[in-house]
Amino acid sequence: MSPEGLRLDGRRDKELRKLHATVSVLQSADGSATFEMGNTKVMAAVFGPKEVEQRSAMDPDRAIVRCEYSMAAFSTGERRKRGKGDRRALEISTVIQNALEQTIMVELMPRTQIDVYIQVLQADGGTRCASINAAFLALADAGIPMKDMICGCAAGYLDGTALLELNYLEVSGGGPDVVVALQPSLDRIVVLQSDNRISIEVFEEVMRLATEGCRAVAGFMRDVLMEHVKILAIAQQG
Repeated sequence: MSPEGLRLDGRRDKELRKLHATVSVLQSADGSATFEMGNTKVMAAVFGPKEVEQRSAMDPDRAIVRCEYSMAAFSTGERRKRGKGDRRALEISTVIQNALEQTIMVELMPRTQIDVYIQVLQADGGTRCASINAAFLALADAGIPMKDMICGCAAGYLDGTALLELNYLEVSGGGPDVVVALQPSLDRIVVLQSDNRISIEVFEEVMRLATEGCRAVAGFMRDVLMEHVKILAIAQQG
């Protein structure tokens, strides 16, 4: 923090990075979206509900949700190749899949499969949260019934200050980074992760800040979807 109370990217401690989102970016998918948080940009594509590819995996009572998260080789300055077997990518895929399964009304679509593909196009911290947000918008674009919105945001703690939505340099500072995914209307947390050890007092402060960030992100995504619906309505009238 500078003497003026500003971070390296010019934000204050409890300020989100600039958000931007676009819905229906891929014609080949049933639903798709991009979501940007500062310099982090993620694209999500949804296919389904559709016939289950492996009949042995079919559930007669609900839809099965599959999620695949990956980072483009050009998404970071490291330029290193990331394959499908990347352990971190598999872990994040599982976390997002579990969150989506708790949000999608899977019981309304038995014997079907919903595939969610997420790719990080540019990484500058907060890729898990941006991925959750992009996935939600893509699911909404596909018309998948859901119990509530799902929105992700993170907060951290550096130099005695709780910071909302860390960028890569701030994450590299070694402090805790708490990721929260929230269903805002139900007031239900479906993802809660911390990358480092943290005292209970600091954890409560940081989690509260991340939750407030989730609600701000939810408001932004609600506006994006409303604008998208207006555009579709105008196109149909034309």
